[in-house]
Amino acid sequence: MAYLNSNYLKLKSGYLFPEIARRVSAFASQYPEKAKRLIRCGIGDVTEPLPEAARNAMLRAVQDMGQHSTFRGYGPEQGYEFLRSKIAEFDYRSRGISIADDEIFVSDGSKCDCANILDIFSHTNCIAVMDPVYPVYVDTNVMAGHTGPADASGAYYGLLYLPCLPENHFVPSTPNHPVDLIYLCFPNNPTGAVASLAQLQKWVDFALANDSIILYDAAYEAFIRDPALPHSIYEIPGATKCAIEFRSFSKNAGFTGVRCAYTVVPKTLTARDESGNPHPLHPLWARRFSTKFNGVSYITQRAAEALYSDEGRQQIAALIDHYMGNADILRKALLASGLLVYGGENAPYLWVKCPTGLTSWQTFDLLLNEAQIVVTPGSGFGAAGEGFFRVSAFNSRQNAIEAASRLANFRW
Repeated sequence: MAYLNSNYLKLKSGYLFPEIARRVSAFASQYPEKAKRLIRCGIGDVTEPLPEAARNAMLRAVQDMGQHSTFRGYGPEQGYEFLRSKIAEFDYRSRGISIADDEIFVSDGSKCDCANILDIFSHTNCIAVMDPVYPVYVDTNVMAGHTGPADASGAYYGLLYLPCLPENHFVPSTPNHPVDLIYLCFPNNPTGAVASLAQLQKWVDFALANDSIILYDAAYEAFIRDPALPHSIYEIPGATKCAIEFRSFSKNAGFTGVRCAYTVVPKTLTARDESGNPHPLHPLWARRFSTKFNGVSYITQRAAEALYSDEGRQQIAALIDHYMGNADILRKALLASGLLVYGGENAPYLWVKCPTGLTSWQTFDLLLNEAQIVVTPGSGFGAAGEGFFRVSAFNSRQNAIEAASRLANFRW
């Protein structure tokens, strides 16, 4: 008899975005004419074409694959040196951060890495997550057996939830007791909040004092406009001894369908075995990579490398300007409708307070049925997300303007 992983049975309903897709599909079936007006501001998927520099690099790489002299088979699992060196130089060393090329691990997505990183950690760790939070952090810990069952609110026993509320500007305070693994995400998905150097310093100090590891998701760092705000946890002194950083090309370069990201695991980072002896995490993650992953394709990595050229960086800047322009348009419309709006200034997400008396799913259904706009209900990101909804700025300018017009004139 085959036995299943019973931890999957603890998961609450379906993953958030498939549930949204199910409701939208049901609406479209019932109201086909209204469905033609749908504008999707829910899932954070990109809409604009890939940067030309990346497209041209992919074409050249395809030609490479057609010649004996330049054909590539299996590549290095951790990523080609031509890409790892560009990442280390442009994203870190140019900012005064000492990260070596071989501390970069190229993957097919930050979502995957945030889940797979749990392979090298014990199930006995006390884990802290922001609330509201990107659902993958919670669900993958449930799948891995790091939690107990969920309570009536959907919170899982064994996880420490860090409330992110308007009162703390959606940046949680350090807990009053030690924890082992800490998920931080800035700019934050879903709230659009950003953390200052001083706020991150408190977290690094806490991690160093308690021998904790910070799992830092910086997938949206390219959208930070304020020059005073940090783009990397490693801008904080001591962070290379207590933090792993995840980054992605999905949103800044439109690679959601191409799939390329990377994780930084410093060689100075350690965790302890059951006897309390410290061990470096870098070789463990490298071993996990070489055992369970065959690497990102050569063609994709050449495309990512081209993003660091002068042309590539200019084209990425134009994409970010486009999406942040959308965010500004949507933010003004939501404010004009009388709603309380957060985010959208250093992140492509707007975190909006629901109208009085409506839950987040009720607000979702109202906007879907009455305005044909798809948003993301805040409760899908955690208990503290109830009473809010997320609006994504990833869209065409035409759709952003039309959605803004409907929102500005919507009668709640």
